Amino acid sequence: MVQYFKTIWSGIATTFTGMKITLKHLFTKKVTIQYPDENFPLPETARNRLFMEMTKCIGCKNCAKICPVNCIDIETIKVSPEDPHKELHQNGKERKLWVPTFEIDFAKCCYCGLCTEVCPTDAIIHTKEFEYSEYNRENLVYKFHTLTPEQTEEKRRLLEELDAKKEKEKKQDENKPGNKETPGEKRE
Repeated sequence: MVQYFKTIWSGIATTFTGMKITLKHLFTKKVTIQYPDENFPLPETARNRLFMEMTKCIGCKNCAKICPVNCIDIETIKVSPEDPHKELHQNGKERKLWVPTFEIDFAKCCYCGLCTEVCPTDAIIHTKEFEYSEYNRENLVYKFHTLTPEQTEEKRRLLEELDAKKEKEKKQDENKPGNKETPGEKRE
């Protein structure tokens, strides 16, 4: 019988404890915000959508190598010495690689921040933007580029011409009469 009254008293006591908390919050300032019109301030270290500053990118592919979910796809083309449109990086050094394709698939991205840490030129950064829902998954693949498709084809053609020229010179050097070794003879 004593246990019965203890149970009743416990039920009444916990009800009053809950009502006390409710009444306490009833008269305090509300913290609800009207979301689309108002936002909470984001912390400085928030990791949201990535942005790629292509003028800083040197094409090292470190970000793609370190990405744990393989959401970064990079294509590079070596700069030909005969390229009439050579340009300099922001640090003043001559560009060695063109980056015609740089894609980030945000449907895969886990926002770990490894790509931003490993980038030697700080070309890839996290932004404050976090609202980018899509109905179609293909719209979550962001393409960053500085070259048009025509410029990309021109760069590839120039590189192929350079490679063909080097190969031709290599064959000519091999076919010169003084360049062939006889068995047992070493060139010095």
